[in-house]
Amino acid sequence: MIIALFPNDNRGRAPVAAWRKLSDLRGMIAAIDPLPVPEVFVPFAEELIGVATVRDLAAALRVVAPRSKPAAVVAAETAIAPLSLRERSDLLRDALLEDLPGDYASFAAVIRSAAERAPTFTGWLIWPVTSAVAVKAIEQGGTEAFDDALSLLADLTHRLTSEFALRTLLDHDLGRALATITGWTGSDSPDVRRLASEGTRPMLPWAARVPGILAEPKATLPILNALYRDGSEYVRRSVANHLNDISRREPELAVATAADWLAEPGEDSAAIGKTVRHALRTLVKQGHPGALGLLGFAPARVDVTGPLLSADEVEIGAALTFAATVRNLAAEPVCLAIDYIVHHRKANGTTAGKTFKLATRVLGPGESCDLNREHSFRVITTRRYHPGAHALELQINGVRFGRAGFELLAAR
Repeated sequence: MIIALFPNDNRGRAPVAAWRKLSDLRGMIAAIDPLPVPEVFVPFAEELIGVATVRDLAAALRVVAPRSKPAAVVAAETAIAPLSLRERSDLLRDALLEDLPGDYASFAAVIRSAAERAPTFTGWLIWPVTSAVAVKAIEQGGTEAFDDALSLLADLTHRLTSEFALRTLLDHDLGRALATITGWTGSDSPDVRRLASEGTRPMLPWAARVPGILAEPKATLPILNALYRDGSEYVRRSVANHLNDISRREPELAVATAADWLAEPGEDSAAIGKTVRHALRTLVKQGHPGALGLLGFAPARVDVTGPLLSADEVEIGAALTFAATVRNLAAEPVCLAIDYIVHHRKANGTTAGKTFKLATRVLGPGESCDLNREHSFRVITTRRYHPGAHALELQINGVRFGRAGFELLAAR
């Protein structure tokens, strides 16, 4: 199955909804169980911020500031080709700041006017624009520009997302920024409520880290506690991803927070349970006892046959099939979270394990289940394979079973 994330409109621009699909993609795939992970089309940098984006930004500036010539923005068209996505955004941010050299108030006025009057002022150009807003506010200094920049980012976030620019303001004055951002949790806009959670994530992909958030993981909990019951799944998924970030550095805090959420009664218990499962997914893969126990996967007495591999050797680009049987030895039903771990050979000859979801099962006393999966070694951009000894083993409720070795061969 191929997922086309960014179907273009008739002007060749990706729609605003594309960002939601990109930022939530990993979570959406992880939630598919027991289906294999689908192939995913991820666009190239030029399909997100490219020549068309530069021209759209220049056109917007000409609409709202006809006397100023956006020379730096126009010049970016010839410089953008060899750059990465983040570098392209930074290039346009700096060009915009050069073309609008006045104080923060005049800069923000142009941006607000573009948002109201320029039809091309949307899509991926919002990333460099919001970044420029944050930089300009900090250069100006003072609380008035800082607070207005936060307000402007909230106003613009429905056009794409302001989460990257928000990091600049958080890093500059964490306490003041969080005080405002926490208030966004009561916004009527799901985009603004999501920004409150997503923009403050400890490990937001593609974004700079905010040392203050990493140093004080509890700092953002008021935001999560205000949003975990949000009526929008779009917002709740961000909350889950945020708590998952926290779990990577502070697992006990994440489990305790999730336990508090589950303990609150309400008609939305199913939605809360889904949020918690997604939030604790990394800890479940790591076999964390507290996370597993909270989700109902207590230590289990099971007998495991396998994994039985279809071959002792597999080429890079091919697939390896394995099978296993799990039987419940206890006198009561058991809930099982069944994963498998592929131990990949690294360039230095050591191995590193990566955990994949296999299945969840409820087995009655003496009941068994058969498991089969094909694992692909197709070449992908996010993993580099190294020929040599590999291994595969099962993990059931955090306990590993039946390591089986195989040889990964170079592609012919």
